[in-house]
Amino acid sequence: MPLSTLSTATLDELVFAGRNQTYGAFDLRRHYRPTLSRALWLGVGLFLVGLSLPTLYTQFFPTESFSTNHIMVETELMKLKEPPTEELQLPVLPVDMPVVRSTTQNLTPVVVMDAPEDMPVASIDELQDATSSAETAEGTGDIDIIAPPEATAPTKTELVAEAAPAAETEFVVVEQQPEYPGGLTALRSFLGKNLQYPSPATSAGVSGKVYVSFVVAADGSLSDVAVLKGIGFGCDEEAVRVIRQMPRWKPGKQSGRPVRVRYNLPITFTLE
Repeated sequence: MPLSTLSTATLDELVFAGRNQTYGAFDLRRHYRPTLSRALWLGVGLFLVGLSLPTLYTQFFPTESFSTNHIMVETELMKLKEPPTEELQLPVLPVDMPVVRSTTQNLTPVVVMDAPEDMPVASIDELQDATSSAETAEGTGDIDIIAPPEATAPTKTELVAEAAPAAETEFVVVEQQPEYPGGLTALRSFLGKNLQYPSPATSAGVSGKVYVSFVVAADGSLSDVAVLKGIGFGCDEEAVRVIRQMPRWKPGKQSGRPVRVRYNLPITFTLE
């Protein structure tokens, strides 16, 4: 590069002195600034166009605007005539009148005695010395009158119908439960002595509990013995048989008086 042009040469010319400057990096660096300027102005122009598009659109394509000035127009409404109302006439159904038949009442004839003629009324003085009679007769003076003995009126025998005894109420829970004479120990002893293991149950090896229900009456007697849940093989019948052989229990009490109580008793059959 000559020394006369050295003072005016750019940095790119100094770097690429003696090298190919028709294309390549030197050409890119030389056209970089103009290209950058064009790109910048193009971007700014596009941005401004984008901002102005809504305004331009409204200028070229105006929308219809509604006027805010409201004008009140008074109009007269026509009075419409009401349509005539027609009364609906319902059809009258013929009503069958009940036929009244003439009847004749059979009245029992009543015999009316003729009214007696007016009889003369005796004065008070005449009645003082007179005896009572069906007719008025002349008196004879003082007469001893023997009054008949007063008849005693028969007394009415009042028949009082005895009310049928009310059915005793059967309780399940009472204040004092019924008890076997001697308590639970005596009850276990009685069952142990009287219960016999049925042979069918022994052969089948059956054991278990039989739940028996019965009623302890107010006098302590047992009734209405029934098996609630059994195990079969003759154990149920044996439990019922032994309970029916029990002596009278101490009855249960409610409000201090003996009552009927339903009692449930489990009996265990165990093979040894």
